[in-house]
Amino acid sequence: MAANSNWGEALFTIQYETGETSDKMVSGRDSWTLEALIAAGKKGCTPFDTPGPRWSAYVFNLRQQGVPIETVTEAHDGPFAGSHARYVLRARVSLYRGCAA
Repeated sequence: MAANSNWGEALFTIQYETGETSDKMVSGRDSWTLEALIAAGKKGCTPFDTPGPRWSAYVFNLRQQGVPIETVTEAHDGPFAGSHARYVLRARVSLYRGCAA
């Protein structure tokens, strides 16, 4: 999980599969989500292994900014069996560490 505790604006660089890059300013829970996805790598995140109140909303917001995130549906057992989402970054994303938050 992301170790940051300051969720002010942060600058992220996205390198798409096409080789193009884009810089995005992200803040709040959207920034928390993006850092969690970066830390998770190719395995991605679920609301079970990285609890957060509104994962789907944060992912929606990031997609609106052009961050490619895939939703993989997974089944789960237990007393409330069903399915849940696993979110996986489909681009190389890095946090610009020189940014003052």
